[in-house]
Amino acid sequence: MQNLPTFVLVHGAFANSFSFAPLQAELALLGHRSAAVDLVGHGFEATFPAAYQAPQDLAALAAAPGSIKGVTLADNVARVIDVLERAKRNGPTILVGHSRGGVTITAAANARPDLIDRIVYVSAWCPVDLTDYYGEPEMADVDPAAFAPAMAGNPAELGLIRINFRTAEPGVLAAMRQAFAADLTDDEFHTFLNTFQPDENLDFGAADDRAQAATWGKVPKTFVRLTDDASIPLAMQDRMIREADTLTPDNPFDVRTLQGSHLQWLVRPKPAAELLANLAAS
Repeated sequence: MQNLPTFVLVHGAFANSFSFAPLQAELALLGHRSAAVDLVGHGFEATFPAAYQAPQDLAALAAAPGSIKGVTLADNVARVIDVLERAKRNGPTILVGHSRGGVTITAAANARPDLIDRIVYVSAWCPVDLTDYYGEPEMADVDPAAFAPAMAGNPAELGLIRINFRTAEPGVLAAMRQAFAADLTDDEFHTFLNTFQPDENLDFGAADDRAQAATWGKVPKTFVRLTDDASIPLAMQDRMIREADTLTPDNPFDVRTLQGSHLQWLVRPKPAAELLANLAAS
């Protein structure tokens, strides 16, 4: 086990380390270590206001404070670096990020490339030319406003983003399913939705947190494309790959592809675990 890498897994927005449990089981059965990180204010550090429970009090939910208020990208990077430092004592590390977790792993690789033997983006944000890609043509079919009826409170007043994932509003549930999990069963979709936490921090990073060729650019890197991802469409995934390869032409992305939506690889993780195990062996 000494020479096998440890996979350090970083979740996306509103998620937590629990998302990776099925994947970690598959990795373990293939003989691989993994450590799933809870970013600051996530997992058992999350806030679930009493008003979020049933019967819900939407007015109280819109005003309840949350522990993730004021958490920054720098806080999350520090959390990941602490895990990488500890994992590195046991051998190589492979840092894996999903969705918004890509912003965090990019900033971590900018800060401490020496701790990372490979960085892996699974349909994850890899900011190179921009920090915010939502207004770009590749995102034209993604409509964040579809989730607006589930938003609780004013982010500027709360100091965080709060989504009521326990809504029973059919239109909102349909929009969430289309964006994240169109290929899952009803039960799989609802189960995953109930692993989400309601609060997310506001800090998405700044220009200095974009990929830096002198640091991040020295780390071997893989991008795993998800073919049916409607929240980060394939065209946007491919654009981020192109931008990164332009930044570091001598260290281009090793590109892999998995079939499925934004969340299917976590719910049915065997193909993803085999792909990661293959990277560890290469």
